[in-house]
Amino acid sequence: MKLSAQDLRELNLFKYYRLVRKWACKTYDLKDADLELLVYLDCKSRFTRNNFIDGSYTYSWDKNRWERLRKNGWIEVWRHRNRTTIKYSIYKTSFKCSQLISRIYRILLGEEDLPTSERNVFYNNKSYTDKVFNKAIDDMIKDKDR
Repeated sequence: MKLSAQDLRELNLFKYYRLVRKWACKTYDLKDADLELLVYLDCKSRFTRNNFIDGSYTYSWDKNRWERLRKNGWIEVWRHRNRTTIKYSIYKTSFKCSQLISRIYRILLGEEDLPTSERNVFYNNKSYTDKVFNKAIDDMIKDKDR
């Protein structure tokens, strides 16, 4: 079955996308571009360093992005190169990354709520922005049409 634009509209899939993205980035210490690139790479399943570079073209330049995502466990090697028959390494998004992306999908589909416990990064109420996001999260949870 193929989804149409009307199907996505009726699902209200992107209604709270910005809020969920901001929550994920702040909770997991990611940049917006990093998260969106990880979603792109997760859809590819397996990828090379060149696929990563191709996927990065639409984002702001960050020469440290590749190493930061690998060092922090978002990208891992699926198959190492061996310099004879395998000319380049193949990578995949890590289990941690796949779990985060699946959780984002569940939240967007209304199957799961954003956490509202004291451990939630916005519930520290340190800034005006945190208070605004808390209000938005509360409104999202109360929304019966999501």
